[in-house]
Amino acid sequence: MTHTTRQFITRTLVATAIAVTGSAASAADKTLDIGLSDSLTGPGAVYGLPQSNAVKMAVDEINAKGGIKAGADTYKLNVISYDDKANPTEGTNVVRKLIDRDGVKYIVGFCCSGPTSAVASFIGKEPVVMLVGNAAERSVTTQGASNLLRTRPPADFTGAAAGTFVAQKGAKNIAVIGNLDIFFYTQYLEAFEKEFTKGGGKVIAKESFGLKDRDMTPQLTKIRALNPDAILVIGYVEPAAFVYRQALEMGLNVPRFGFTSGSEEQFLKVATAEQMEGVWDLRPIELTLTALGPVAQAYADNYNKKFGMAAAPSSPYAYDQVYVLKHAIETAGTTDAAKVAAAAHNIVIPAESVMKYLPVAGKMFDESGQAYTANGAFQWQKGKWVYVSDLPSDALVYSAFLKTLRK
Repeated sequence: MTHTTRQFITRTLVATAIAVTGSAASAADKTLDIGLSDSLTGPGAVYGLPQSNAVKMAVDEINAKGGIKAGADTYKLNVISYDDKANPTEGTNVVRKLIDRDGVKYIVGFCCSGPTSAVASFIGKEPVVMLVGNAAERSVTTQGASNLLRTRPPADFTGAAAGTFVAQKGAKNIAVIGNLDIFFYTQYLEAFEKEFTKGGGKVIAKESFGLKDRDMTPQLTKIRALNPDAILVIGYVEPAAFVYRQALEMGLNVPRFGFTSGSEEQFLKVATAEQMEGVWDLRPIELTLTALGPVAQAYADNYNKKFGMAAAPSSPYAYDQVYVLKHAIETAGTTDAAKVAAAAHNIVIPAESVMKYLPVAGKMFDESGQAYTANGAFQWQKGKWVYVSDLPSDALVYSAFLKTLRK
């Protein structure tokens, strides 16, 4: 072999190695963008920031395990996030930016119903998959959009069960105070009142407060004059905590029921543990470790380690979204949004799911793209929320009702 021949062979081998290495690097560097639209500032951030954290944690986990495999390709996930400020106009602008400028095919997050409902009204015409988390407005999954799926059940699915529970507790005359200008809260209340009345109870007052209100004494003064035997508080964590605290400060010592969600840390920013003692929260089971299994415990531990705080109860709705997306893409064998949406509609509950879902016909989502989690009665006892029991909830019956509302 001549010197010239050796040089030729060496150059050829080097070129081949570079080509192979470059090809492998190219395959390893494939990225799949996920858009996140959530309330990262303002009153809605109490739900939006934990959801955003949960999405990032799920993405980090998936990437650390090699990413998502779609056919012959493997993708690492990248999150592009924007703040919708719990505002319908901002929510619409964020999603338009994600689709039109950033070119994303998958959008997750959506903790608040205002921006989520606005986006749900047009998303069915877009070549994307939209996965909704904590937003509980019923109409989100009645728009007929086959590319929209939600992990949280609608508010009235929980409200009906709560009304039965409170009646069984012996309350007869209940006064309501809450964010009654927000539609999904009024849906919860309507379903609650219907079942509460069936059980022999009566709603004797309905007082409203705003998201930024902190002094509820005028409303509570009116309620106290009516001598109710219980109150029902419906609203975001912070104003609800002020109601719980101020009711006791005004001598309104009656059972306090609520529909708020929120962690112990979030409530303790406003009220003391003693002021919260005995309060009931009637909501989806969410992240309640005593009612869930080892997957939820691992989620809670990992979240605390990663972000230095306890995970908000509703945050796994967003975490589960990412794993729904992973399994849907891998089942579809492609990143084509329409095929991924179809696959998502037919998946069983992923093993990585944190929430306790009630399957419909063996699947995670019903025909409307709606998932259902079990509802629970929680009581504040000695500084923390304690799971007491499930609330009576029939996913099949509600799913059939929801289907009648689809456009």
